[in-house]
Amino acid sequence: MRQALAEAALAPGHGDVPIGALVVRADGVVVARAHNERELTGDPTAHAEVLALRRAAAAADSWRLDGHTLVVTLEPCTMCAGAAVLARIDAVVLGAWDPKAGAVASVFDVVRDPRLNHRVEVIGGIEADACGDLLRGFFEGQRRGG
Repeated sequence: MRQALAEAALAPGHGDVPIGALVVRADGVVVARAHNERELTGDPTAHAEVLALRRAAAAADSWRLDGHTLVVTLEPCTMCAGAAVLARIDAVVLGAWDPKAGAVASVFDVVRDPRLNHRVEVIGGIEADACGDLLRGFFEGQRRGG
């Protein structure tokens, strides 16, 4: 999670919300990393999780990422949770919970919905305070005009 936090800290440099994500193989090797790039690219799908999953799929030369874990500083939204399911990710490890838009437990539970063909293990609250502090600091700065 500390690596994901370091990745997240890069996002405010181009005006993006500080969310970072890693994709880690079962042997512990980080195969992809990303941070939010929506403002940077003008792409509404450029969430850290989606970018990391795209890069991991390219590295694996396959869209099937079974045997991989997605590590992210904030609970994924519905788009990102759906992408994790579609990529066949084994687990999502998350930092801060998102009570307004979280889709792995808080608002929705996309990754464990029994109607879908794949379910993802969820491990939450890892370094939650540090992840939440990074986000709070960013939004406080935005409100102050920074």
